[in-house]
Amino acid sequence: MSLILYGAILSPFVRKIRIQLAEQNIEHELVNQTPFMQPDWYYEISPLGRIPAIKDGDLSLADSSVIAQYLQETRDGIRLYGRTPAEAARVRWLEKYADYELAGPATFKTFFNRVVHRLMGKACDEEAVQQAVKQDLPPLLDYLETQLGNQHYFLGDQFSMADIAVCSQLINLAHAGELIDEETWPALSSLLSRVTSRTSVSSLLPAEHRIVGMVNGASVSAT
Repeated sequence: MSLILYGAILSPFVRKIRIQLAEQNIEHELVNQTPFMQPDWYYEISPLGRIPAIKDGDLSLADSSVIAQYLQETRDGIRLYGRTPAEAARVRWLEKYADYELAGPATFKTFFNRVVHRLMGKACDEEAVQQAVKQDLPPLLDYLETQLGNQHYFLGDQFSMADIAVCSQLINLAHAGELIDEETWPALSSLLSRVTSRTSVSSLLPAEHRIVGMVNGASVSAT
């Protein structure tokens, strides 16, 4: 039985795992599951009802970081957590930073208001978006800029889960119409361009853009 991934393609956490699956060339089936109104059976796979989740034979796992490390440890292919304990710790820290700190203003405030709320027929709280973009995000991006420095990736020349996790959040920010300022954060801007040019990422984006375009088109028609 092939691995099954449950999730919605606009979720940055689902995207993170889809990129990893592509980078490690892991065969899988994607089953669409939104983070809302989950069927009862889904809680047997993901006890908190969150996405993503996977089934790998008899094993069920939830939480993108847990899934990512499981896939890294059980499959061959590119090493996404570095080659030393110090590199692995750095990657896990930056992955956590993206998932827990950057996700707040980038996805749960900006993206949810401008994309998800519109998709659900709810009003966009633009005041919350502006606070996220102008106040919450800059210091988080400043920190990531210093961590990246003049390197191609967070581990120098080595692509890692840190790059995937950070750029997955920045992609959601872009879907919401907010591109990071390349003059203020040139290293992050270059990283995003570098990551989105990888086949593992660029192959996913057209379907995402179609959904975002439909949402924006519906919003314009309603005004």
